[in-house]
Amino acid sequence: MIPDAKIEAIVDRIFSDATFPEEPKGLYDPLRYMISLGGKRLRPKLCLLIYSLWKHDFDESVTEPAIGLEFFHNFTLIHDDIMDNSPLRRGKETVWKKWSEVTGILSGDELCIESFRRIAMAPPKVLPTVLDVFTRTAREVCDGQQMDTDFEGRDDVTMEEYMKMISLKTAVLLGCSAAVGAIIGGASEKDVANLYDYAFQTGLAFQITDDLLDTYGNVEEFGKPIGGDIIMGKKTWLVTRAMEKASPEIRADFLDAMHMPAEDVIADPSPEASARRAAKIARVKSIYDLLEIPQDAEREILSLCEKGLASASKSCDGVAYEMLRRFTMKLVGRAK
Repeated sequence: MIPDAKIEAIVDRIFSDATFPEEPKGLYDPLRYMISLGGKRLRPKLCLLIYSLWKHDFDESVTEPAIGLEFFHNFTLIHDDIMDNSPLRRGKETVWKKWSEVTGILSGDELCIESFRRIAMAPPKVLPTVLDVFTRTAREVCDGQQMDTDFEGRDDVTMEEYMKMISLKTAVLLGCSAAVGAIIGGASEKDVANLYDYAFQTGLAFQITDDLLDTYGNVEEFGKPIGGDIIMGKKTWLVTRAMEKASPEIRADFLDAMHMPAEDVIADPSPEASARRAAKIARVKSIYDLLEIPQDAEREILSLCEKGLASASKSCDGVAYEMLRRFTMKLVGRAK
């Protein structure tokens, strides 16, 4: 086992050492900026944590793929911010806002390519398996993003559909991160499957936590404006549960609230527009509170964490299991 502190230090070092070409600056400066924003870097940390269940030190055969996982995640964030018209990421201007949409698209593409180059540095013996799980995951993430986009024009998204969407958009990449660490570490197919499911279930819990914090968090901790999902009309776990749980009368009121006009802050930063945004967010939150949606979300988060840890327990125990439990609690503890 490798201590948490050492894993944290390794992740910090490999990203501080990661470089991009100097020219053209219009392509690579946005990437340097995006990486400099930091973030939780959950995917490389999880990859190295799982790897450490079998190995006692790190080398480039695992650290480079770990970087690749984070680069792929950051590629999706750059493009996701464009699609969502988001002005902030980790409390700072998003790439498209600081430069342009065109720059965001092209820089994101470059980061995606770089992620595959890093993944391909896995040991030759397991490279086909690693590439198979990563390329499958990359396709699934795109599928999930399209589902998320499609849902914006619908008021009838079911919980089954919503969970399928976040499975693809969020959970599979955490599952892939665990699987890559396990495969490179030398785990059996059974252990790879167990740890993939652990991370997958944790990823679902993480996304629902994210949905909850978008409405009930604060901008300092969350890193972007609170209530953005409500303003953009995104289908979140909270929206889906409210539609599922509400009486016909409350459902009609809820839909009316969700359809209230409220320009996003990029389109209109005026005090009048700000007041409209605040009114919409407050009205939607009042219905969530009436239906006890936050409490339902927290119960679902804990249930998914328990499922994930049950899968983890099939492949590790003692100190190893405790490390995974702590990782899970850090992810979802933000909702407490």
